[in-house]
Amino acid sequence: MDDEKLKKQIGANIASYRKRGSMTQVGLADRLNYSDKAVSKWERGESVPDVLTLVQMAKLFGVTVNDLLVDPDALPENPGRIERVMGRAVEKTLKRKADKPAILKLASVLVWFIALSLFVLLSLFDIENTWIAFVYAIPSDAIVQLCLRSAWKDFRWNRWLISVIMWGGLLSVFATVLAFVDMNLWSRLWRIFLLGVPGQAAILLSFKLVHKPVEEKNNG
Repeated sequence: MDDEKLKKQIGANIASYRKRGSMTQVGLADRLNYSDKAVSKWERGESVPDVLTLVQMAKLFGVTVNDLLVDPDALPENPGRIERVMGRAVEKTLKRKADKPAILKLASVLVWFIALSLFVLLSLFDIENTWIAFVYAIPSDAIVQLCLRSAWKDFRWNRWLISVIMWGGLLSVFATVLAFVDMNLWSRLWRIFLLGVPGQAAILLSFKLVHKPVEEKNNG
């Protein structure tokens, strides 16, 4: 099967499974974080989604990635060169995807291990209020998670991670002033958290406003 025929076949399969699931092009686009124009181009065979998006679609439709690549009415036969290449790419993508949760957990453990190490090290020198290292670990952990997920183009948790960074940052400032400046300031300093209210609203609204599906990636 040549490139153009494969594009048409993938497009026909996407349209078929989408309709079976009673999904509109807009509905599918929202689930994949793409634009409906991208879905329309896929279904017309003008372009094809990337491998990771094919994996996501297969999960949504309850089928295998291979079901999206082949003609459902064709007789079984040896897969062509393009299908074999796509199959290998899917396998590699799934393997990388399986590693991501472990990497995220390892990164988190590393952040908190650094915080614990600082706590122990500073305590050895009789430095007071070394517990503050754990407070700073909260936004630090969220920053690491945000960077990793963004690098993998996984933006599902961004709004919440950014919220944790904001509130964790405010908590860090609050704790630092109390620990190293004056504990008696807490009765006035708590007002710093009021800044988080419009900040949180701005985060949620900005994500809602810009939650237009990502521009289509034309691989064709």
